This record gives sequence, C-alpha cells and structure tokens, in this order.
Amino acid sequence: MTAMTVTPQIRMGQLPTGDRYSYEIWGDLTTGQTPLLLIHPVGVGLWRRFWQRFCLAWCAQSDRPLVVPDLLGCGDSDMAQKPYSPQDWADQLVHLLSVELQQPAIVVAQGALMPAAVALVETAPDSVQGLVFSGPPAWRVIERKQTAKQQRRLWRLFCSPLGWLFFQYARSPFFLRRFSRRQLFAQAEQIDREWMQLLAEGSRKQASRHAVYAFLSRNWQQGWGDRLAKIPQPTLLLFGEGASSISRDGRTEDARDRLRAYAEVMPCNQGQILKGRNVLPYESTADFIAALNDFCGKYFTAQQFNDAVQ
Repeated sequence: MTAMTVTPQIRMGQLPTGDRYSYEIWGDLTTGQTPLLLIHPVGVGLWRRFWQRFCLAWCAQSDRPLVVPDLLGCGDSDMAQKPYSPQDWADQLVHLLSVELQQPAIVVAQGALMPAAVALVETAPDSVQGLVFSGPPAWRVIERKQTAKQQRRLWRLFCSPLGWLFFQYARSPFFLRRFSRRQLFAQAEQIDREWMQLLAEGSRKQASRHAVYAFLSRNWQQGWGDRLAKIPQPTLLLFGEGASSISRDGRTEDARDRLRAYAEVMPCNQGQILKGRNVLPYESTADFIAALNDFCGKYFTAQQFNDAVQ
C-alpha cells in the first residue's frame, strides 16, 4: 500500500448563512477511496488539530484520504455567540460533503460529538457510507434529554461574567493538565507537550468559549437512543478499556457495559475495546488505526458496502 503525502491542504467553505469554516484534506480525493471525515470533540482548546497525530500515522500507511474540519465555533472557523447544537454542526458537515467535496464519507466522531454524526445521517443519509464512534458517552447519558428550559438557563449562566471567568481558569495549563488526567487519559505520561500545545493554541481565541458554553449547556443531550436504533449504515463502536462511570444505582459501569448497551440497540454494528481511556485516536493511535483498517476492509469496497446495507 502506498502512503499518501502528509502535508494537508487547508481550505475554507462558506455556508448559505454566511458562516465560514476551515477544513483540511490529507491525501488525494480523486483516487476513488471513500474518505474518512473526522469530527473533533468540543471542549476548551479542542479543534481540528486533535486529529493531527492520527492523520500523520494514518497517512504513513494508507492512501485513503482524510477530511478534517473545524466545527463552527472552533479553530479557524467562524465563532458566533450562539448555543451551537448537533444540528448546527451537522448542517455544516452536510455542506462540506455535498457542496465542497461532492462525495460521501465514512464519518468518525469523537466522544460526545457522536450526536452531530447522528444528525448528519438523518439530514443527508446518502452522504454517509459508514460510521465510527470513538469513546461515545455512557448509554444512560446519551439517552437522557435536557429540556430547552434547562439548556437556556445554563447558556445564560455561561454567558455571564462568571462564565467568562470560568473560561479564563479552564484555559490555564494547570486546569487543562488536571482535567486531561482525571477525565481523558489512562496514563498521565501521555499528556505530553504536543497535547498541551494543541490545547493552548485552540483556547487562545476568546470567542472559542461560546462553542464550549454550548457543549456545557448540554445542547447535545437530546435523547438519542431511538435515533441510534434507526441507523442502517455499518457502524464501528470503539471504547477505551479505562472508560468507566457510576450508574444511577451506584453500580460501576465499565467499557464492556457501554459496548453492550450500544450493541443491543444499533442494528448494524461491530465493536472493540482498545487500550486507553477516552481519547483513543491520540493515546492509542496504532490500535485505533488497526481497528479502522479492519472496519474499512470489511465493508468499504463498493460491493461490500452494497451488500452490508441491503
């Protein structure tokens, strides 16, 4: 297999609303290989460079191209003061696939940005050939629905001076390193200089706080269980073996519990548990690539894809 160039092309797209967004293309989109569309998580300092370590390693061994956008409110995309929702980000991705690229993709969504991928499937099903969910939330969290009133109350709180002060603290190296250790990585030594630099660069723009506020306002928590059950595309579920939480009944829920809960509902899926915790493309890059290669090899020649969805 011939490796692709590792120098990405950086492009800009513009939505009918006038909002502009940035995206990278790694490799050649004209080879006939269905590209991977990589959706980064939303949080303090998180933007498209979350995927850079993965992209460099992927391109060293695969000629399947990668498309890596900055979601609205993040990175080099426009940053409005609005409570972005999964549908807002899905509409951006529909435009990227149907207008900018004019081809479908295999969509890879990190963490709690899984709802944006689900909304994308619902809005433009022909634009999505397959799905990969990396470290999605616990099933009880993804099923929960936050009311519009609760979302508005949280949004107003975050948009207050208290919210601004919180963001200043949250973008400090002390907070970012502590949060990464407590919530994201299985091993503290993996929180390296590269990781801290990408967070520092991503949080430098003060306006990026609005996407963070939108996420913390739980706009993404819309009761996705029934909607996940209707997805016909082949789906790969990847969980870190260190992912765990406490359920409402006080029982510890581990990665196998999470995988089982999703697998019981989703009709066309396979799943794996990898080394790591919650940021698998970064902390377990080689294992993550191997899982994606297996998935793409199983489904994504043209005939295999047609057989899988019939």
